[in-house]
Amino acid sequence: MTTRTTSSTASPDADIPSKSSLSTLKGLIPFMAPYRRQFILAGIALLFAAGATLAIPAAFKQMIDLGFGASATARGIENVNATFLALFGVAAVLAVATAARFYMVSWLGERVTADIRSAVYRHVVRQSPEFFETTRTGEVLSRLTTDTTLIQAIVGTSISLALRNTLLFIGGLVMLFITSPRLTSIILGLLVLVVLPIVLFGRRVRKLSRDSQDRIADASAVAGEILNAMPTVQAFTREGYEAGRFGVEVESAFTTAMRRIRARATLTLLAIVLIFGAIVFVLWLGAHAVIAGTMTGGELGQFILYAGIVAGSVGALSEVMGDAQRAAGATERLLELLGARSDIQDPPHPATLPARTANGARVTLDNVTFAYPSRLQEAALSHLALEIQPGETVAVVGPSGAGKTTLFQLLLRFYDPQSGSIRLDGVDVRDLTLQTLRGAVGIVPQDTVVFSLDAMENIRYGRPDATDDEVIAAARMAAAHEFIERLPEGYRSFLGERGVRLSGGQRQRIAIARALLKNPPLLLLDEATSALDAESERLVQRALEAAMIGRTTIIIAHRLATVQRADRIVVLDGGKIVEMGTHHELVALRGVYANLAALQFQAHAPVAA
Repeated sequence: MTTRTTSSTASPDADIPSKSSLSTLKGLIPFMAPYRRQFILAGIALLFAAGATLAIPAAFKQMIDLGFGASATARGIENVNATFLALFGVAAVLAVATAARFYMVSWLGERVTADIRSAVYRHVVRQSPEFFETTRTGEVLSRLTTDTTLIQAIVGTSISLALRNTLLFIGGLVMLFITSPRLTSIILGLLVLVVLPIVLFGRRVRKLSRDSQDRIADASAVAGEILNAMPTVQAFTREGYEAGRFGVEVESAFTTAMRRIRARATLTLLAIVLIFGAIVFVLWLGAHAVIAGTMTGGELGQFILYAGIVAGSVGALSEVMGDAQRAAGATERLLELLGARSDIQDPPHPATLPARTANGARVTLDNVTFAYPSRLQEAALSHLALEIQPGETVAVVGPSGAGKTTLFQLLLRFYDPQSGSIRLDGVDVRDLTLQTLRGAVGIVPQDTVVFSLDAMENIRYGRPDATDDEVIAAARMAAAHEFIERLPEGYRSFLGERGVRLSGGQRQRIAIARALLKNPPLLLLDEATSALDAESERLVQRALEAAMIGRTTIIIAHRLATVQRADRIVVLDGGKIVEMGTHHELVALRGVYANLAALQFQAHAPVAA
């Protein structure tokens, strides 16, 4: 006997730095790295645009000093004409470079966002059921939509704006020093005072941005839960209550968003007042310098324009900082999803299953003990030992909570047992890849899933490479062909979200056809006929009997019509096997199974007149 113990579940943010800074955005680098060429092209366009912008004030200086200040009118007109011609050339370069920059960074924003969405979704769908026990679907959807939209803004716009305004800030400062070192030194000293409030409020904006995204995710989770349960909500006339519950979440998100907006507005207010206050003071000094004759009018004009460029770039950088803080919060949330690690992983050196036999698979449970991660103190299965022969049909019965569904989840390796082993054809399921294991198992669940596809594709979900004829053959075996043919467009009829256009029995027959199409050596039937009427059940039972030939079948069932056809019946109670045998043997024992059978017979007994 082999005993293994599963590792503890990794924390969703085990690999995520807990820093409250923009360093979280470094997590986007792997998604941007494949597009270095596009970033380089955008950078070149950015350099040309920034250079053209910085050339404009110098052209104005030339125009003022050489044109308006020239003694000869003809000479002045020539200078003005040349200056304006040069300005038009600069404007043309600026237009082309800006358009090219906009196109490239917009493309990058869309491309990187699409890659992030795909990566997160690909990662989430590979998580074990344990992940979905603690993570709400609405929260995942919020991160895939709202959070990635914020990242799209930072990659597609904000990074470009940050680089552009950084270049303008540096270039403008250099030109300010060239124009007037004294005035520039004064303005720099004053601008230093602006940095402190920007940093302090920037941290607050980041925290509030994360809180705001969390509240939006909460609202999305509530909305998703309500919309998925609309028949129940309407049946109990709870529409008003649920609308109010969602309204509370929306108001909470609004309140948090307003706190973020107020903080960001305060940041903008302080930045603009302090920056332009410093500029006005310095320009007042410059005006006195022109009056005193220590500075020309053109130099002052140039200084004003460069000061405006520097001030504008600082203001824009403060805006970008706010966007970056929000994107940092969104990135942190997405990286938490990407950092989640499932205990259910493929082995580093996977084994292979032996060649399929004509009778199906052998299933061995060796002293299996399992408790759900959320209820570790309560064993769902305890020291379970069972050998199922190839081609055998085994029915698993027992009261609610006995461990029947848990057994199926372990066979599919949705979870690993804390001790003991499960073997398929002699190979431990933990030594197989999930693709190999689950490819050898077909299941018809109790809660039937029908996708928003047509009938053909819903059945083909069991084996994507199946031909139309094979799909139709599987539908015939599952007694689904006739009702599908009666649909408006036959097999190409759209079945609606979650199969709302079908009855419960029809949905179940679609699921049975899907499993039969897969043609696995091991078939798991979880109450496969529970939603069928008597006629449909008779048809499906006949189809299932034919489908069981050449494969091993394990059935969870309460209906005696299903149980009695099994080669063997396993009775579970409290996670343990308490009885095992044929229907007649177990009835003779007068134990748990006999009581369950008596209850069912009593339930179906005719009422005395």
